[in-house]
Amino acid sequence: MNSYPLRHSSFRRGMTLVEVLAVVVILGLLAGTLAIGFSGAFNKGKRELAKTGIGVIAQRVDLYHQEHDAYPPNDAGLAVLSDGYAEPTAVYYVGPDRLLDPWGHPYYIAVPGPEGHPYEIVSYGADGQPGGTDENADVSSLNLRETP
Repeated sequence: MNSYPLRHSSFRRGMTLVEVLAVVVILGLLAGTLAIGFSGAFNKGKRELAKTGIGVIAQRVDLYHQEHDAYPPNDAGLAVLSDGYAEPTAVYYVGPDRLLDPWGHPYYIAVPGPEGHPYEIVSYGADGQPGGTDENADVSSLNLRETP
C-alpha cells in the first residue's frame, strides 16, 4: 500500500510564448504612440522658447538703438550685444548663450528688415537652414504672435 497520500497539484501554469509576445507588441505600440505625441509637444515647446528668445533679443536691439542711434550693423550682427563688443553692464547686453536658439543655432538679424521694418530677428528652426516646415520652419520677430 502506498503510504503517501495523493497530492493534487494546485500550481498555476505560466504564460505561453504567444501570450508574452502579444503583451510585448501591445506595450511597444503604446510606447510608440506616446513617443510620437511627446516629440510633437517637445518641438512645439522649442518653437515657443525660440519666440521668447527672439522677444528678449528684440528688446535689447531696441535698447541698443536708443543708446547708439543706430541698429546693429549687418557685418557684426547680434554679436554687438554680447562679449567682445558690449560691456556686461550695458543695458542692451545679452550673454553669448542667449544668442543661440533652442536648437543650438545662432539667431540672425537683418537691418533693415523686410516690408519697411527696421530689423528682423530670425531663428532658422531645427535644421538651421532658411525656410522649412514644421520643426524646421523659421521663427521671425515679425510674426511672434502667430500660432503654428
